[in-house]
Amino acid sequence: MLSHPHPPPRKFPVTLVIIILIIGVWFFREKQWQEVTNPEARPRIVTPSGELAAEETNTINVFKEGSPSVVFINSIEVRRDFFSLNVYEIPKGTGSGFIWDTDGRIVTNYHVIDDAARVEVTLADNSTWKAVLVGAAPDKDLAVLKINAPADRLQPILVGDAKTLQVGQKVFAIGNPFGLDHTMTAGIVSALGREINSVGGRTIQGVIQTDAAINPGNSGGPLLDSSARLIGVNTAIYSPSGASSGIGFAVPVEEINRVVPQLIRYGKMIRPGFGVTLADTRIAERLGIEGVLIITVLPGSAADKAGLQGTRRVLGEIIMGDIITSVNDRRVKDYDELRTILDDHQVGDLVVVKLMRNSKQMSLSVKLEEVE
Repeated sequence: MLSHPHPPPRKFPVTLVIIILIIGVWFFREKQWQEVTNPEARPRIVTPSGELAAEETNTINVFKEGSPSVVFINSIEVRRDFFSLNVYEIPKGTGSGFIWDTDGRIVTNYHVIDDAARVEVTLADNSTWKAVLVGAAPDKDLAVLKINAPADRLQPILVGDAKTLQVGQKVFAIGNPFGLDHTMTAGIVSALGREINSVGGRTIQGVIQTDAAINPGNSGGPLLDSSARLIGVNTAIYSPSGASSGIGFAVPVEEINRVVPQLIRYGKMIRPGFGVTLADTRIAERLGIEGVLIITVLPGSAADKAGLQGTRRVLGEIIMGDIITSVNDRRVKDYDELRTILDDHQVGDLVVVKLMRNSKQMSLSVKLEEVE
């Protein structure tokens, strides 16, 4: 018997299978969508807000009071294309500052405007003004600018007192971190009496440490107390990453209130001193000297009139000059300490200088004079 061959199995087109799967998935999702949506949905009823907490109200008031005095500073440098010889301007950096008076004077950090070819200041009303440098104190990292804005656009900052600050006290920073203008951060006084190095290499003492977030662009902006009064200028941060790590530093307002009027009057700090040149600290250390060694006394200077003696050669032998060990009972161990002590005085002040001369201790009264 002959067997009949089986008919070949019927094959479905692949396209048809895909279409069936797509339709199935669509129906499944449509069913899910109908189960989770509600065509009767309406906005929720808004729950009325209660009264703000006293601390929140205070923070809001600090911003309202302080922010109109804060400015945005944009420093610009000039570069030359050596191929085309074209001169063009590029942004050098940004920072913050605050209005000092209605004559248009602005206080900021020196490092914010250092080496800038042109500086622009933007006020809280978003108007931008060309600024000129009035004066600078690199050793204090402070500078004063001036803009020709009308007095009715200028709200000078309230000046407070940093001497009464206590660790744990609430503080606020307003500035322009990363170019985000009029940003407010809050924190506490973390420590007092810190020291930082200025751009001039000198030590700035009595610095306020805070955990209020301070980032690049905050430099030169104000640190405020809970009454929106200036208590410091945000100057530096400690941060391995370059961003805020909760350790910021502000130059205290007493330093600002002492230096800024000098910059406005003279364009520089008027430094009180003796009129002497001193030995390098490393030389003093090699000689085992504890104090500051005088090398020369300028003829006719305050030191000369008081009888201080410099290093000299007598019959071929070098006689070391006086070694200053304290001023007004404040110990002096190097030039930086001496300069810091003298900066706390005014030209014309009479100070008592203790010194070593030929291994003998003695004291002299010196009337401080202006020095370069």
